[in-house]
Amino acid sequence: MTALVTGGASGIGRATALLLAGRGATVAVLDLDPSGAPDPLLRVRADVADDASVASAVAEALDRLGGLDVLVNNAGIGAAGTVEAGGLDEWRRVLEVNLLGTVRVTRAALPALRASAAASIVVIGSIVATAGLPERALYSASKGAVTALARAMAADHVGEGIRVNCVHPGTVDTPWIGRLLDAAADPDAALTALRARQPLGRLVSMDEVAHAVAYLASPAAASVTGTELAVDGGMAGLRMPRA
Repeated sequence: MTALVTGGASGIGRATALLLAGRGATVAVLDLDPSGAPDPLLRVRADVADDASVASAVAEALDRLGGLDVLVNNAGIGAAGTVEAGGLDEWRRVLEVNLLGTVRVTRAALPALRASAAASIVVIGSIVATAGLPERALYSASKGAVTALARAMAADHVGEGIRVNCVHPGTVDTPWIGRLLDAAADPDAALTALRARQPLGRLVSMDEVAHAVAYLASPAAASVTGTELAVDGGMAGLRMPRA
């Protein structure tokens, strides 16, 4: 198996790339700073917000991989605040990376995926695409768009043997969440609140999300396409009584 993971030098992307490699796949990672991706991962610098950068990086990755079976669209940036927060430039930037970055990389990778006997695209969405959470207006908009895009791509490419699915993480213990907590007035209270909104009472681990991606990417999920797999501690599906 060959795989390409965007944003693969840190966080969920890094965990996913390492898991796939540990299972025998040859994995290339695209990242603004690929130095965080350890061997045996193939490191390629890319800015998913730039057309030329994506075209060059995907071409290099495909040349080094010798083909492509799995594309993991993970690269993204976070945003906090209501619809009134930030300027429109911030909105454009987040959509440029989270939505159009997925479009750019997928377009560049599709010819190689069409040549695979078991092609799979996995998009990292978020539970905020389906569950309204406070202070996440921009991020929710970007991930809702990505989720809708993934469903549409699944319909467009099912006849070509290319499966497309989303993974919807809940609140994951990632470097971005760590930065949010560090910036909070009371980091301990903020962490307690994040844990409390997930019925399991804890943050999701990056490895848990990576295992969901690996399943959807694998032949074991050969009949799974056009769906969203929530790894969210019960946030989306459970309605818990207030304590």
